[in-house]
Amino acid sequence: MNDATYVIAGGSRGIGLEIVRLLAPTAAGVVVWSRSPDELVPGGVVGHATCDFSDPASAIPDPPAEIHGAVYCPGTITLKSFRALEEEDFRRDLEVNLLGAVRFLKACQPRLAGTADRPASVVLFSTVAVGQGMPMHASIAAAKGAVEGLVRSLAAEWAPRVRVNAIAPALTDTGLAARLLSTPEKRAALAARYPLERLGTPHDAAALARFLLSDESGWITGQVLAVDGGLSTLRR
Repeated sequence: MNDATYVIAGGSRGIGLEIVRLLAPTAAGVVVWSRSPDELVPGGVVGHATCDFSDPASAIPDPPAEIHGAVYCPGTITLKSFRALEEEDFRRDLEVNLLGAVRFLKACQPRLAGTADRPASVVLFSTVAVGQGMPMHASIAAAKGAVEGLVRSLAAEWAPRVRVNAIAPALTDTGLAARLLSTPEKRAALAARYPLERLGTPHDAAALARFLLSDESGWITGQVLAVDGGLSTLRR
């Protein structure tokens, strides 16, 4: 939406930063909440406030007076066998992916400036692993599965003034995945798993987020949309 105000949690790197870059040229304001500015360069319509969504004691910044779009990007990649996973791994993944999103949305909800004719838009992030049943993904898939349940519940509860959707990426070339993509051989082997034979980029997911925040997606809510190079639906 032109002249809209957005709040992006985790918008200082990776997919979140790319969302900020796509929104800023036409936005009235883009407010980023993250632990540090990192790769973000605040200025113009883009602002930054410090908040650590992995820490339940971290104070939530005061949100803008009106919010037309809110995106929660913080996430984790915990890949271990179930035998190797500790309860603390499950707690940490739930804290960042689910409870952090809950705190974010609790702060934003009173300021969501949507109407039945022009709803505000909320975008959360899941993962392809929720629907696919991948080994070594028990903790993160459980946490993101809870996020998908939250999306559908809130989409029903907040309609028609707020739309709520999620994006479910597969492996995306960001700093969060750096350990998995540390050599050319690893990158090539992982890319070969996908029907489109490449890894995801931050722009792939950010472009969908921009669409879901725009009026062009005005009849879409309660959905979990895959950005995964065909992994979740195609077999070759």
